[in-house]
Amino acid sequence: MADGVSVVSTSSAPAAVGPYTQGRLWRGTLFCSGQIALDPVTSELLHRDDVAGQVQQCLENLDAVARTAGSSVREHALRLTVYVADLERDWQKVNQAYADWFGDAVFPARVTFGVAKLPLGASVEIDAYIAVPG
Repeated sequence: MADGVSVVSTSSAPAAVGPYTQGRLWRGTLFCSGQIALDPVTSELLHRDDVAGQVQQCLENLDAVARTAGSSVREHALRLTVYVADLERDWQKVNQAYADWFGDAVFPARVTFGVAKLPLGASVEIDAYIAVPG
């Protein structure tokens, strides 16, 4: 695009379920739309009764978009926003799954919100701002 903004899209992450793109890249920063725990091939919600599994799938989906742009969530995420449908019940599970997924990596900045409802009955949604080196 003439203004330096480009669309980032991959079949390795679920297709958008609404009028948005998986990501937009501008001046070395990738802005990723929220991901829920959808299977990239079938677009079915995975881990319906397993919030930890949903956190991990959300992060894997975001990482697929990041890798398409030449980056990664573990190494270059600047900030993630985590939306949780039942914060009181799932706070500890979300934090543990998040910490496990990142392992020894430096954690990005993060915001977490409790929300009334998420698309398709998901328990967790995560979006991200990711640096793209180069």
